[in-house]
Amino acid sequence: MTEEDVIVAVATPPGVGALALIRLSGPGARDVAGRVLKPAAGKSAPWKARFVRRVVAVDAAGAEIDDGIAVCYDAPRSFTGEDVVEFTGHGGVLVVQRVMEAFEAAGARAAGPGEFSQRAFLNGRMDLTEAEGIMDLIQARTDLALRAARRQMHGALREEVEALRAAAVKLTAHYEAWLDFPEEGIDPDTGRAMRARMIELAVGIASLLETAARGRILRDGLRLVIAGAPNAGKSSILNCLLGFERAIVSPEEGTTRDTVEEMLNLGGVPVRLIDTAGLRQADQGIERMGIERTQAAMTDADLVLEVVDGTRPPQSVRRVDAEPEKCLLVINKADLPSHPGWDEAEADCEACRVSCVTRHGLDALVARLRDTVVPGLSSWEDNPVAINSRHQRELERAATALRAAIDLFDGGGEPELVAEELRETLDAIGTVGGRVDAEEILGAIFGTFCIGK
Repeated sequence: MTEEDVIVAVATPPGVGALALIRLSGPGARDVAGRVLKPAAGKSAPWKARFVRRVVAVDAAGAEIDDGIAVCYDAPRSFTGEDVVEFTGHGGVLVVQRVMEAFEAAGARAAGPGEFSQRAFLNGRMDLTEAEGIMDLIQARTDLALRAARRQMHGALREEVEALRAAAVKLTAHYEAWLDFPEEGIDPDTGRAMRARMIELAVGIASLLETAARGRILRDGLRLVIAGAPNAGKSSILNCLLGFERAIVSPEEGTTRDTVEEMLNLGGVPVRLIDTAGLRQADQGIERMGIERTQAAMTDADLVLEVVDGTRPPQSVRRVDAEPEKCLLVINKADLPSHPGWDEAEADCEACRVSCVTRHGLDALVARLRDTVVPGLSSWEDNPVAINSRHQRELERAATALRAAIDLFDGGGEPELVAEELRETLDAIGTVGGRVDAEEILGAIFGTFCIGK
C-alpha cells in the first residue's frame, strides 16, 4: 500500500438503491478509469476536468456491465488532492460488484477504511480535526450535532487549535533563542512577561478542554438510565418518552431482564435512553445478571430517572443509590390514588408526578429533563465547537507539560528543562491537528530574531 496506488471504493451505502457512486483516487486514476469507462454512443471526447460525460462501464473482455455518468477532478483541486474520478451508475448489488471488479482488474485496489480522507490529510487538503468532522457529520443525530460537525469540517476547531499552537511556537522559539544564542543579546523576556505568556496559553488550553463533555454528548449521546423497583413503570416511561412501543410492558414483575437502549432527540441533544431490570433481591441467575447490568448502567449514567410506584409507601420502593445531583425522582401512576407518604417525600426531592396511562405530567417531565441535561444550551448554539476524546487526551498532555514548565520556571529550575516541557506542550497541541514540525521552531527563531543576519 503506497500513496502512488490508485484506490477505489463505493462511496454510497451498501445494498439496493437507485444509484451508486464509485470513486477512484491517485496518480493514474484517469488511466484506470479509461480502461473501464468508455464514451457512450461512440463518442471519443477526451476527459475534461469537472465536466460530466456519459459512459459505459465494461469488463476486461469488453462486455458492457453498466452505463452512467463520470466526472474527473485534477490534482490538487479534488477532495484528496490527487486525480479523482467518480462514476455514478445503477445501485444494484451485483452490478456494483462487477464494476468494482473491473476497476480492480484495470489496476486499482480496494481502499482501506478512511483512506480517501487520510490522503486528503496527507496532501494538505484538511487537518485531522476537519477529517474527524466528516465522521461527526455522517454520524450526527440532531441538528445541533450536525451544525457542530459542519463547523468543525469548515475549520472552526482548527482555527482555535492553530491559535494555541502559534502562541506555543512563539513562546518556545523565544525561550530557546535566549537559551541557545546568549551572545546575540536577545531579550530573554523572562520574569513576569514570560510567565504571563505561559499562563495565557494555559488558560486557552483549559478553555478548549472544557468543551470535552459537550463533545462527548453531541457525538455519543447523554446516558439517561431509567431505574427503580420492579413493576414501577420504567418500560412505560421509556415508551412514552420515545412516542412508540419500544419495550414490552406487562403487570408481571421481572419482564425486563436486560438493558434496552434507544436514542431520543431532547432539545437538540442526543440522549441515549436506557431501560433497566427492576432493582430487587434476586436468586435466579438470569435476573441477578440483569440487576448487575442495571447497577453498572447507573454507575456510567449522566442522569438516572428513578421511577417509583406512587400508590405504594416511599420506603418500600426507593431502590436507587445514586448521587442526588444526577438522580431525578419520577412518581408514576398518578392516575391512581397516591400513598400519603409521598406528599412529604415529593416536597423534599422535587419529584415529577406522571401517569403513563393518561400521559399526565409527561410534558412537564420532558421540560424538566431538558433543563437538567442541557443547561446552557444557548451557549452551545453560539459556539458549538467541541473536542473529542483524542483531542482531550492530547490537550491534557499539553496542559500537564505547560504546568510543569511554569512550576520549573517559578522554582528556578534548569532552563533546559523548562525548554523541554515547552517543546512537549507544542508537540501535544500540534498532534491535535496532525501538525508536528520541529523545524518550525528554528524557522521562528531565525525568521523573527534574525540571528546572524
